[in-house]
Amino acid sequence: MKTWTGLAAGLAIEELETELLLEALFQRFGHDFRAYDRPALRRRLAGAMAQQDVATLSRLQDKVLHEEAAAAAVLRALSVGPCRLFDDVAHAARLRGVLAPSLRGWPVPRVWVAECAGVGEAWTLAIVLAEEGILDRLDIHATLANEELVNAMQDAAIPLAELDAAQSRYAGSGGKGTLHAWFDIEDGQARLQARLRRRITWSQYSLVTDASFNEFQAVLCCNALADFGPVLRQRVLRLFHDSLARFGVLCLDKPLSVTDAFAGTYQGVGGDRPWYKRVG
Repeated sequence: MKTWTGLAAGLAIEELETELLLEALFQRFGHDFRAYDRPALRRRLAGAMAQQDVATLSRLQDKVLHEEAAAAAVLRALSVGPCRLFDDVAHAARLRGVLAPSLRGWPVPRVWVAECAGVGEAWTLAIVLAEEGILDRLDIHATLANEELVNAMQDAAIPLAELDAAQSRYAGSGGKGTLHAWFDIEDGQARLQARLRRRITWSQYSLVTDASFNEFQAVLCCNALADFGPVLRQRVLRLFHDSLARFGVLCLDKPLSVTDAFAGTYQGVGGDRPWYKRVG
């Protein structure tokens, strides 16, 4: 009996520490993780504790509030992690087969990549749409809640070895040429060509607190929705609905259920990830 009582007390303390840390991040830095799914959040916090070499969330909170480097590291740990170029071959193929055809009929199509997984995700999208003949009249808006990460994306580069490793994944997605053709290479670093980078606008934006900021012909959220708790999930789905033009395309990392906000206004497209067309 004492063992169970002690376990329950420990879990209650951990829950309280979690709530206090999340409140501190919100009050001190304006990043709101309070409505995130708790199991997913705890896994990331455990990684942050190991990185900062602390045994409790209270010690982690102390470092966050008093050490700038620790705060930045924890905020990065709780944000969407970066993905590799053409990281998901099947998804990149669906960008060619589903997204590109849906954008061709719009005069100036806009694509919102919400909580973008770094340049790997944004550059993959830009290369695919360039090869499909759409990029020159396209606006890609890549947003992240973490302003530090946004700033890092503006003039980012990747090691040449990563570009070489991505060639087979690029070919598997339907790419016909060589990835190197889309990059400027200098001193062992590869940077997406300027004509493609100009089509990508990086900006700070919070799915938790901010309102719809434009109408888009496609909304892609392939990395964040699974981390959201049920209330926040509904809030974000309403936000996407408010931002997506009729007959626009929505791509998520977690399928819609019949109880989700505006689920009845979408028609499934199918594929490796949940793809939908707004029909209502």
